[in-house]
Amino acid sequence: MPQPQLTVYRHDRRKRALITLAGEIDLESTSLVRTALARCLSDGIHTIDIDLTPVTFCDCSGLNAFLHAAQRTTEAGGTLRLHHPPPTLSLILDLTGSGFLLLDVASGYVSPPLGGVPAPTAQTPRNQTVPLASVLSRDAQ
Repeated sequence: MPQPQLTVYRHDRRKRALITLAGEIDLESTSLVRTALARCLSDGIHTIDIDLTPVTFCDCSGLNAFLHAAQRTTEAGGTLRLHHPPPTLSLILDLTGSGFLLLDVASGYVSPPLGGVPAPTAQTPRNQTVPLASVLSRDAQ
């Protein structure tokens, strides 16, 4: 079995940890992510910041690992936040609507528009939808 193409760096400061991930996060490498985040909790870390600047790819298995870790961190009374997600993860967060669980929305994160359709603003009602046909037709132009 090939080695995962992911490197995990951890820097602690009291009850806070900065985890920097570098490489690709996929089904083969998510065990490294899960282990690193679980170890933070077992070491008493209450605030976990994850820098994804050097990540070149992240699929839905990575999202699942982050969501699981965020839930466990919240249950322990802490917070977990992703910073600088790669485009693949940003797209998955937008498609699933789970960005608010993992991203620091207060810092001004605004999801990029999909298919030329403007991203919803704070004034947009939650139940307003964009017809799929208009998204697809704009993609074809």
